[in-house]
Amino acid sequence: MESILDYLQKKAELIDGVIKRYIPEKMDAKFAEWAFGQARFSYDIDAMNQSISKPVWDLLDRGGKRWRPALFLLITEVLGGEQEKTLDFAIVPELAHNGSLMVDDVEDMGEMRRGKPCTHKIFGLDIAINAGNFMYFIPYLVFIKNREKFDPQTLLRAYEAFSQEMINIHIGQGMDIWWHKGRDSVTEEQYCQMCAYKTGTLARLSARLAVALSGGSPEQEEKLGKMAEAIGVGFQIQDDILSASGTEFAAKKGFGDDVTEGKRTLMVIRTLKKASEEDRKRLIEILNMHTRDKKLIKEALGILKKYDSISYAKEFARNMVRKAWSEAGPLLPESPAKKKMKEFTDFLINREI
Repeated sequence: MESILDYLQKKAELIDGVIKRYIPEKMDAKFAEWAFGQARFSYDIDAMNQSISKPVWDLLDRGGKRWRPALFLLITEVLGGEQEKTLDFAIVPELAHNGSLMVDDVEDMGEMRRGKPCTHKIFGLDIAINAGNFMYFIPYLVFIKNREKFDPQTLLRAYEAFSQEMINIHIGQGMDIWWHKGRDSVTEEQYCQMCAYKTGTLARLSARLAVALSGGSPEQEEKLGKMAEAIGVGFQIQDDILSASGTEFAAKKGFGDDVTEGKRTLMVIRTLKKASEEDRKRLIEILNMHTRDKKLIKEALGILKKYDSISYAKEFARNMVRKAWSEAGPLLPESPAKKKMKEFTDFLINREI
């Protein structure tokens, strides 16, 4: 039986092939004219490659699970959609996601991403911001180049989903950034809403696009969107847990980055609620230092573990996804694809990578 990791690997190769149609590893004049229009004056192809293709593929080639497009493909299959017709749209959330990583690393002054220095550390702030923004906007080209395949109402439905979720992701990031500055009164509900917009929004976009382009009902779009959002929130919580674990995952991301950034994760929120006054003050103090001192980072993580906040966060994420599946599952016809989709959701919140 094919494992979820094998499935993701196989789909990652397919997805990367589609991405290369819209952002080639090396642009040429033919691509530039296809994507951007005939030059009125003259393109500088080398500048385009150095400032866009090179930093974009430096990040994409580091890996990443490509689970958002895989979710799109699974939902399309479950609903009986035409993969050949809809395939290009699978890259829309993936490009937006990687663009958000580039910009997020600039905003957080990040050091490491997927085991290598962040894009802005290699190519500079200006290149990273511009290339990240390019990945936000290049998905519109998918809509433009595929408009003949769909009726106008279907395309509008998909376009509105993309536009709304791209607005939402910046609200989620804004909340997260503001909390880094030292806010200590964040509630679990506010944290989950931030995650729903920061991480959940692109998972929700994957589901909404798949439903819309496969001719699914508005109810399916709503319920599957909520389920995907829950997966996204659970994925973020699991990311936070792994980052605090000191495992290989933490080494690739940058050990203790969440502490350095002063992030108010679910584990932090839980600890601040349950801790003694002394531990509470000390945790806030370390978070507000934005330190890279490993000793202080380990002290902060030790406080989280002292109040069993990591186990609490794990169970919180699992319960959220289970509830969302119980609402969305009955709307889907029984099939091998539906079974794979259930395995997929379980994997994302129980992973160790």
